[in-house]
Amino acid sequence: DATQENVTGTARMKLYKGNCIVVGRKSPYSLYSEAFATFEKDEVYNQKDAIGFIRLNGLRLRIKKMMKK
Repeated sequence: DATQENVTGTARMKLYKGNCIVVGRKSPYSLYSEAFATFEKDEVYNQKDAIGFIRLNGLRLRIKKMMKK
């Protein structure tokens, strides 16, 4: 039960021809902030972090290639 204590809010859905599309969501505990949704130079995101992420994410592909040899 404790894992769900902050799971609250509202979600707006669009239902159309058998599809369900999320068109909005809001929660007092949301971790999303428009101020942080940027790839410009700011204090929140360091562009150099992307290099490490890409290398780490690509590791599985390099390992798979090595195993095929």
